[in-house]
Amino acid sequence: MIPTIERVHMSSLYPPIEPYSQAELETGDGHTLYYECSGNPDGKPVIFLHGGPGSGCLPVHRQFFDPEVYNIVLLDQRGCGKSCPHASLKNNTTRHLVEDLEKLRETLAIEQWQVFGGSWGSTLALAYAQSNPERVTELVLRGIFMFRQTEIDWLYKDGASRIFPEFWQEFAEFIPEADRHDLISAYYDLLTGTDDATRLSAARSWALWEHRVVALVPSEIAASYIEDETFVLAYSRIEAHYFVNKGFLDSDDQLLRNAPSIDHIPTVIVHGRYDAICPAETAWTLSQAMPSAELVIVPTAGHSIMEPGITEALIMATKKYR
Repeated sequence: MIPTIERVHMSSLYPPIEPYSQAELETGDGHTLYYECSGNPDGKPVIFLHGGPGSGCLPVHRQFFDPEVYNIVLLDQRGCGKSCPHASLKNNTTRHLVEDLEKLRETLAIEQWQVFGGSWGSTLALAYAQSNPERVTELVLRGIFMFRQTEIDWLYKDGASRIFPEFWQEFAEFIPEADRHDLISAYYDLLTGTDDATRLSAARSWALWEHRVVALVPSEIAASYIEDETFVLAYSRIEAHYFVNKGFLDSDDQLLRNAPSIDHIPTVIVHGRYDAICPAETAWTLSQAMPSAELVIVPTAGHSIMEPGITEALIMATKKYR
């Protein structure tokens, strides 16, 4: 989901660092993916999976890992961040992203790595781990989203709309009344249309809804992303593309059904009690399917990775697995 920078206990994060390596990965089917490595080149490998899909990575994401211990790999997924073509939906599915991770791992000559993902990143982390369990040393998951229809409906039909009715009304009324029975499809049509002005307006409306519900206390800094045309077009187009296609999964319960197959992988699940984008029930349900996982419900947090309790719990997890 949309990235945010909230007021956090900055002392919880590791100091800012710059990458020691930046490069591009050619997928062979029309995409060029930006990736970077920071921290210790000989350290414990970890791949950071950003949310959205379509949001891209931020420099602050490097700061969840001890740079003396971890070899920190950040990747901008297809169509977003510094990857190109910008906002491209072609050959952009969950299967493609899982394959990209394997290609990147092989390119970096990494045998195994920790997989760290939040929100959509948790979806991708689960899909990757279930396809390549032998390559994952640990899972650190945040803001669990498994792309079940009930989870989609919560955010785009009936759920979060009851907590934020005034924001939901504005989001829904952007669409003509006759098309409001399926807001995801209606927005997708606008976001993939030929009119540039309409596409940008729809992108900002889509992103604004999520920005308003992403954190317990919304950030003005996060609102700046909605004014960034480059960011918001990629974010909204790619996210709507995945939502209208139900995550490109084989079945509604694919990730939950296959979760027991990766229960042997050491896992920490971090989730905000008041997460209005991905209700805590989703994290609890996953933990029931993976009884060996450690479930951490943060009592005073929503969905954002940068809320104090979420940040601290995630750093505790990366320290645990260092």
